[in-house]
Amino acid sequence: MLTQATHLTSTVEPPYRLGMDRRRFLLTSLAGALIQPLAAEAQQAGKVHRIGVLWGGPDRELVLPFEQTLERSLRELGYTPGHNIVLDYRYPETTEHRLSHAADLTRLGVDVIVASVNTTITPAKQATTTIPIVMVYGADPIGQGYIASLARPGGNITGLAWDPAPEFFGKFVEFLMQVIPGLSRLAGIVDAKFPATRPYWMATEAAARSRNIVLRRHDVQASSSFPDVLGAIKRDRAAAVIVFLGPFLYQHRREIAELAVRHRLPSVFNYREGPESGGFMSYGPDLLDAYRRAAGYIQKILNGAKPAELPVEQPTKFYLVINLKTAKALGLTIPPSLLLRADQVIE
Repeated sequence: MLTQATHLTSTVEPPYRLGMDRRRFLLTSLAGALIQPLAAEAQQAGKVHRIGVLWGGPDRELVLPFEQTLERSLRELGYTPGHNIVLDYRYPETTEHRLSHAADLTRLGVDVIVASVNTTITPAKQATTTIPIVMVYGADPIGQGYIASLARPGGNITGLAWDPAPEFFGKFVEFLMQVIPGLSRLAGIVDAKFPATRPYWMATEAAARSRNIVLRRHDVQASSSFPDVLGAIKRDRAAAVIVFLGPFLYQHRREIAELAVRHRLPSVFNYREGPESGGFMSYGPDLLDAYRRAAGYIQKILNGAKPAELPVEQPTKFYLVINLKTAKALGLTIPPSLLLRADQVIE
């Protein structure tokens, strides 16, 4: 089923607790009842810009904080949903649906397409070469063919890269060495359907090899395989598990964290939602802040800037988050120097 919702104002709170079918029905009915009078009123005051937003999955409740951040940031820049801007949110369930939603937004002639992650950037790129596309978490954007370079993207795609360089992932090995004396074996969980992981895996593997640490890769394609994968990692005597980037693993972060604790394995993520969901540690950029910065790109494009000439931004601030409660459950002792370095400690 294709899922979409046109948001006109955040003062209308959708019934998140209702079943999926009823929620979709209410959202669609609400959009149909409100869009015409509000859009007409906005048109009288000036041009109404339409922004298409492609999310990485069908769970709206999961992305609600990101929607709120985007809308709040646009308001701060003078764009009020229902007045001078319409946000057309899409929640595709499969690759086929992502392609269909991207094509639909193109046919509607939206002013900008916001694509959250690679799994939505790729179908947006396939759907149009003329409508500006703002990527929010572009993993390996040059290697994936989204842009020609960070300084001059060169096409209709610009926005935000995931991190400054793949070598960033080597930090995970460094942090784990401070917590686990004599660290010799690590495991990595990788989304087999997320090819952008490759340079990050290679960088982490190189960092581990340079410290005489064996890093074994475990590809996953379905959440049903998590128990077997975590069990295999434990039998392989890995001291900890690194969870690599990707929307699928993000969606199932809590399940992975809980299984890791059950197997007495510290789990490391590259987003703070990992330890907030029961994982051990995370180090990476602020996911919500990326949507604040994406709003700035939308503003520039609506004001006439060309995506080809808007440099792609890389994150400059990285947050170290430690779940002390999980550390205690695993019997880990965190060095005071690492605790002092942490931006957030969950107790």
